[in-house]
Amino acid sequence: MNRPILLLAVLLGATASAADADPKDLCPAFGDKAITLVLTPIRNKHNVPAMAAAIVTSRGLEKIGAVGVRKAGNQVPVSLEDRWHIGSDTKAMTATLVACLVEKGKLHWNSKPSQIFTNLSPAFHPQFKDLTLMHLLSHHAGLPANLNWSQFEKKGNLQEQRLAVVQEALAKTPKSTPGNQYLYSNLGYVIAGAMVERVSGITWEEALRQQVFQPLHMRSVAFGGLGTPGQIDQPWGHLKAGKAVSENGPGVDNPPVLGPAGRVNCTLQDWSLFIADQLRGLQDEPALLKPQSYQVLAKPPFGGDYALGWIAVEREWGGGKVLNHCGCNTMYFANAWLAPKKDFAILVCANLGSDAFQPTDEAVAALIHYAQTLKNPTP
Repeated sequence: MNRPILLLAVLLGATASAADADPKDLCPAFGDKAITLVLTPIRNKHNVPAMAAAIVTSRGLEKIGAVGVRKAGNQVPVSLEDRWHIGSDTKAMTATLVACLVEKGKLHWNSKPSQIFTNLSPAFHPQFKDLTLMHLLSHHAGLPANLNWSQFEKKGNLQEQRLAVVQEALAKTPKSTPGNQYLYSNLGYVIAGAMVERVSGITWEEALRQQVFQPLHMRSVAFGGLGTPGQIDQPWGHLKAGKAVSENGPGVDNPPVLGPAGRVNCTLQDWSLFIADQLRGLQDEPALLKPQSYQVLAKPPFGGDYALGWIAVEREWGGGKVLNHCGCNTMYFANAWLAPKKDFAILVCANLGSDAFQPTDEAVAALIHYAQTLKNPTP
């Protein structure tokens, strides 16, 4: 779940298009033919077991396709209804959940852990006394990327585990003064999740369901690894070089305490519902949040390019500012690009870990070309 590398910039003239697909590059394929013709040669070139992609507009899912098999060495094909682990693309959902609670008056963008956890704050390091949600969600908190997450599994239930994270992390000397330096941190999002839990009285998982998933009618969403243990009923995770991991199932993932930083899995259709809402909100159309909340989510508060759960950069193909994020739990990869000014987004998933960055990025670039040839959205 490290910070994604922004490669997609000038690739648009150098990647395969639907017309370039070699007919001999055959693999199981479902959905929109133009998308599967883009994905198939990229999947074969990079030896990815399976890839799926979607084109989304503010109206919702426009095109979807999936190619390949759920597990390398097995012929069970992926389906259009399969779930995908989206890793750190969960962060945009956590930030959106915080925005919901800000609008309801339960939190403020400048709410401080020292104010929320008054029973713990006397032990906080002095430099963390003025730490805010804005610092945490933009990776400007001065926190390390991770802790030894497995040590918290014996600290009680999930809320107790996240409180233990807060207690340990904020007692230490920060790596930099909050607000001064960008340091990508899953830990910061776990602390933000603990703040959500304290003010809502329920777990981050349940708060996300109530405040975001249910209003957007996202019904497939779950947390953790994919599939029924021992059954190839969902895309199976793969490590570098396309080697299948030994097990599958909900428990095959990062520890649950890491939820707010990246443990969501869902179908592409449900992820598209969330992305379509982001596009509507950024275009001042009726959406889950107020228009100003989406502007906060999409604007880096301390300079640089990291906003709140999104990387915000300028791209000519997007007509100006676009948003990007990648997610990877070492076994799956998800790559999202949103172009609000052009009203479209590209989502690409793979059942392969960090080796899938290059193929998913190539697929995004090719699908941007395809999206711009459609009558809607227009280039």
